[in-house]
Amino acid sequence: MIPSFKGKTARWPRALGLGILAQFGPAPVFAKDASLSGHMNIFSPSSTPAIQISHLAILVFAICGAIFLFVAGLLGYVIFRYRARGQESAEPPQVYGSNQIELAWTVIPVLIVIVLFLATARVIFAVQDPVKPQSALDVMVIGHQFWWEFRYPKLGIVTANELHVPVSSSSHPSPTYLKLTSADVDHSFWVPELAGKTDLIPNRVNEMWIDPLNPRLYLGQCAQFCGVEHAKMLLRVYVDTPEQFAEWTRNQQQPGRRDSQVALGRQIFETESCMNCHTINGTAATGRFGPDLTHLMSRATIASGIAANNRANLANWIKNPDHLKKGSLMPAMQLSDDQIDAVVAYLSTLQ
Repeated sequence: MIPSFKGKTARWPRALGLGILAQFGPAPVFAKDASLSGHMNIFSPSSTPAIQISHLAILVFAICGAIFLFVAGLLGYVIFRYRARGQESAEPPQVYGSNQIELAWTVIPVLIVIVLFLATARVIFAVQDPVKPQSALDVMVIGHQFWWEFRYPKLGIVTANELHVPVSSSSHPSPTYLKLTSADVDHSFWVPELAGKTDLIPNRVNEMWIDPLNPRLYLGQCAQFCGVEHAKMLLRVYVDTPEQFAEWTRNQQQPGRRDSQVALGRQIFETESCMNCHTINGTAATGRFGPDLTHLMSRATIASGIAANNRANLANWIKNPDHLKKGSLMPAMQLSDDQIDAVVAYLSTLQ
């Protein structure tokens, strides 16, 4: 049994720190294909956890900013008002034991700390201990070097790198609850517009939840150094309307497509080492080391979001994975160009 440590490694302070560092612009997400490039915008929260964290960050920034302005202004006034004048050499009058001053610099900081503590505690409990509705969607997120695996246990769906969830609203709340773990090393799940960071740790399960309010694409990234290709461990979260999510679910629950015109490519796939690492439902391929390819062509990207999912990139990826993602754990299969073309033709039918 894997123990559950709910939210113990959620990294709100680190997310806030990076947010302040990135205050002059959103963090870029780079991809091989320019059409896939985008931004992770920490200033545009679109989910209840992200909104609450954003409001807390604004409160903390406002209080700290007011303290800075007061202290800096007072310091500037004292330096100017009591500066040395002319040939003055006498020591100015010394003041000792002012009860009013001592009370002020003791009580006011205590009150500020209490306000910040209560505000932070309220957000932590609201984010980490919500009431889970019966309509919530459950997703298991497994981090791998260097890709994401998504399992929908109630729906019988397994996919990779591109997470699909339904949009939520106040009238029809549809939150998504994520259980996160790792198959190898530490990773960190971060989609800044939807929630704070939560670590994925081997032999440990952390939890988080999101309830996206706007149907669109959200970009994220692994935020914990996990190896040489950490920077290219991207992820995409598609927030669908109820109709779109129902259609996506029906498609993902179908077995891999069979097409006699690409039988050669399927044969190569099933007789080479491909089937030892990848799964395609309805075939002999049941590997678990690599992404599930049952509906590969329903995804917009390959290699965890760094390249567009098209025949040319697929061929390059199979021929030499290091060409797109140096340090990838997928080996070059040493196939001939004709064999690669046949495998790509087969994979292209997996809608």
